[in-house]
Amino acid sequence: MFAFLDDLNERQLQAATCTDRLTRILAGPGTGKTTTLCARVAHLMSTGTSPEQILLLTFSRRAARTMIARTRRRTMGERGPQGRIAGGTFHAVAHHALRSYATSLGLSENFSLLDTGDAADVLDLVRAESLRRRSPRRSASKGTLATIYSRSVNASRPVAETMAEVAPWCVEDADEYAAIFRTYVARKRALALVDFDDLLVYFRALLQDDVLGERFVSGVDHLLIDEYQDVNQIQVDIAAAMVRRGSALTIVGDDAQAIYSFRGSSPRYLLEADTVFPSLTTITLDINYRSTPHIISAINAVALDAPSGFSSILRPADDAVSGPRAKVVHCGDEATQTEYLCERILDNLDHGIPLREQAVLFRTAHHSASLELELTRRRIPYVKYGGLRYLEAAHVKDLLALYRVADNALDAPAWFRLLRLLPGVGPVTARRVVDTLTLDASVDTTASHTQGDLIRSQLGEEARTLFDPVLAALADARSPSVAVRADQLRDAIEPLLCAVYDDADVRLVDLDALVTAASDCARLSDVSSLFVLEPTSSTGDLADDPSIDEDWLVLSTIHSAKGLEFHSVFLMHAADGNIPSDMAVADTDGVEEERRLFYVALSRARRDLTVTVPLRYHHKPPKHPDAHSWALPSRFLSTRVVSCMEERHEGLDELAPLAGSQQDGTSTVQSRVDDLLGDLFGAGSRETLLDS
Repeated sequence: MFAFLDDLNERQLQAATCTDRLTRILAGPGTGKTTTLCARVAHLMSTGTSPEQILLLTFSRRAARTMIARTRRRTMGERGPQGRIAGGTFHAVAHHALRSYATSLGLSENFSLLDTGDAADVLDLVRAESLRRRSPRRSASKGTLATIYSRSVNASRPVAETMAEVAPWCVEDADEYAAIFRTYVARKRALALVDFDDLLVYFRALLQDDVLGERFVSGVDHLLIDEYQDVNQIQVDIAAAMVRRGSALTIVGDDAQAIYSFRGSSPRYLLEADTVFPSLTTITLDINYRSTPHIISAINAVALDAPSGFSSILRPADDAVSGPRAKVVHCGDEATQTEYLCERILDNLDHGIPLREQAVLFRTAHHSASLELELTRRRIPYVKYGGLRYLEAAHVKDLLALYRVADNALDAPAWFRLLRLLPGVGPVTARRVVDTLTLDASVDTTASHTQGDLIRSQLGEEARTLFDPVLAALADARSPSVAVRADQLRDAIEPLLCAVYDDADVRLVDLDALVTAASDCARLSDVSSLFVLEPTSSTGDLADDPSIDEDWLVLSTIHSAKGLEFHSVFLMHAADGNIPSDMAVADTDGVEEERRLFYVALSRARRDLTVTVPLRYHHKPPKHPDAHSWALPSRFLSTRVVSCMEERHEGLDELAPLAGSQQDGTSTVQSRVDDLLGDLFGAGSRETLLDS
């Protein structure tokens, strides 16, 4: 019955079968964290816990699906697979709860979920309405404004404190911005809008309510939270509320991989969990099954350099293969780095390592720009994680906006986006129409024909012609299913998109994914929610027709690579100012998070790890070699770390003349300089000058 426990090591077995109500598992990279967590879920089910009474919370839907699938395979017996485990991201579970309890929470059942871009737009609109006069001081952009609001909410901190970190130049106007945020909250409620942060705020309120919280938690005997180092204060409160109402808790995490402070997370939530959950049992997993001993030595060296944190030092498995030493490669410049990486990638491919088993990591998405050009020139296909996301594409957001207004006629941001697509409709006209639709109490917003008449009366003839099919589709509520209605609305907006975008044929293909997604949704607005909650995380740029490329290189920001592993990992641009980012070195906390980011990058490698450091960066094309800056290796490449690696140099030959040549004795030029200085400062001779 418990055969699935046979492959666990001693610590993993202890974690999987622990009977304590409150359990913390500290699991370093490659220590079998997912295997252990799946075994724990399987053990709970095998000892009598109903699958429906287990809730698994993760930070990506993919991780939840993987764990649930693996657990089901472990617990399949003669009767076939057992019942269904509930699982998903914090935000997805919160969204489901809000849909179920919307009326009790004071929300419209058809509320619209704003993505971060739309939320920033609404904040910007509220700010423009609130600030009647132009401030003589610098003000925050809408993106910064959204960041301040989100961090304040997720960390449960006053606006002034958050501003001091994010936008210190705005602190004097903290009261003014706080008023903007209050108006923003009121505007969302009036228009039946919910942003990403609201999901957690309302979910916490639901759990803290005596009646609703008891009803929700009554069906959850065991709560398991993966990647607990990534939680913020609201998520800690959610876990605490469920434990208070009787749920047992298992948290799994690694403080060394806490890299999301911009979301309000902190490693202290994991390290200090026993202050929130007394009597917490802690089990540490420290045997790394992923990387070779040489790579583990380099990873541990990064951990040992840290002044605090990094609760576990990794050990290699007993049967680990030694493999090559990790490498630090000092390159003459960026072009040399690009050339070296391409040669190494192709050399690996020649030696049987597929492109998809190789990854090039970087701190920020634009760091790969020159590499992408060279990969394309060499016809090396690749996929990039951490670049433009599917949801950010304009035409995708256009159709999602149409889906949202189909369910929520008060969705002002969605109406505004649609109206701005029309010829002759600028922001002033669009705002006037939206205000008529959403703020005039005399308008019956449930009558689509009334809305259509109001809109058409304020548009020019060309705009009316393009928008009439859209308005007609919105007014037609006879569609037998959500999927059919989704398809009808897509067809209705197609002529408008063709008029707006030059490459409409290519863009329209992307919209098929939205129509397909609608078949699994209860309402059209849920299609938008689905992509907001779990956006596609990659973009591809293949060297040729994707149908003939059976392999592709992985390019990724370090943040997007978290949770992944590869045979060969190349970390590029490991120069100080890139990693750590020059935007993160203002305080110790920022530097230490960058160190953890560096640690995450190194720990993605199984057999081969290379870190490249350009020596200089050109500010003009290389044909103007005088415009450049010298770079320093990342401060995280300390003596301790580099001693665990092999150092190499590429493309430094052309720099040798800059250093001159060493000769025995003193050159005539040096003697003349020394004599001159001796005369100036009274030394009299070179020997006297050197003695001084």
